[in-house]
Amino acid sequence: MKKFSKQTKSNMITYGIVLGVFVIVQLLLSTGNLSSLMEGLLVPLCVYVILALSLNLVVGILGELSLGHAGFMCVGAFVSAFFSKCMENVITVSLVRFILALLLGALAAGIFGILIGIPVLRLRGDYLAIVTLAFGEIIKNLVNVLYIGKDAAGFHFSTQDSISLNLQPEGEVIINGPQGITGTPQDSTFLIGIILILITLFIILNMVHSRDGRAIMAIRDNRIAAESVGINITKYKLMAFAVSAALAGAAGVLYAHNLSTLTALPKNFGYNMSIMILVFVVLGGIGNMRGSMIAAVILTLLPELLRGLSDYRMLIYAIVLILMMLFNWAPKALEWREKHSLKRMLKKKKTAKEA
Repeated sequence: MKKFSKQTKSNMITYGIVLGVFVIVQLLLSTGNLSSLMEGLLVPLCVYVILALSLNLVVGILGELSLGHAGFMCVGAFVSAFFSKCMENVITVSLVRFILALLLGALAAGIFGILIGIPVLRLRGDYLAIVTLAFGEIIKNLVNVLYIGKDAAGFHFSTQDSISLNLQPEGEVIINGPQGITGTPQDSTFLIGIILILITLFIILNMVHSRDGRAIMAIRDNRIAAESVGINITKYKLMAFAVSAALAGAAGVLYAHNLSTLTALPKNFGYNMSIMILVFVVLGGIGNMRGSMIAAVILTLLPELLRGLSDYRMLIYAIVLILMMLFNWAPKALEWREKHSLKRMLKKKKTAKEA
């Protein structure tokens, strides 16, 4: 019971941090102390936090290296944007439309996670990373050659160009190859982003500390020992991979509904995006959910805050990356953090009072 209450307390602190940030940002917005640049970054920050948390489930809890996270984000983004664009005049209540798009995008990404996971999760280490990276690139390139239009006769598909869709005069091209989807309803807000972060945290933290989560961590620590005590390796690996993919799809939905034009560019859904999400996880601490959130926020805001120092911006960014890596992983830094941790200091004070 003591252990359970301690875990609950830790989870409540994590939720409290998110809610505290939300309250502070709302105060800054209401008083007009937040610049338009920072205001524009609020929804992307929520997207990156969700992506970092969801990847940490695979990298930190399952212990597998996945480099195709941007691919699942891409699936969620385009499926939801396609749905919202088609239903814009049918479902006029934006919140209802967005919730349906969110469920559809997360479900589509989760299904792709299962389909990719069944053959891929038999691999480990570098081989798994290479295959997931290839998946991310394939998804991005498939979207770039896809043309979908809609008219009175229904939907038309092509992989050549928009003319070959043979649409009727009143027909509309929804997905226009490399030009993507234009005119997606901009339903994403900072409040929705915060709610999605809390839902993501709730799913991951409860999963990690459940029976299934302990089985997943047992596979990470020693695969052979886990298999010898009857843990179904494939089932639990697939579970973690599918949940992670679905949450990445949800982040893609939030991302897609924050833009007027959604395109599958390398900077949006390519290899660099997958690496950036992995950097958030590694620098925040593998398996550390709070650390992933903090790293995602700092590393997203930093380039924008340093934009005035155009000549030294990336140099300072690189130095901060190195310092964060040292703080999280250097043995001396870990020893210092343990020695000066808030928990230890409070324990000392309590012991001193009792004495």
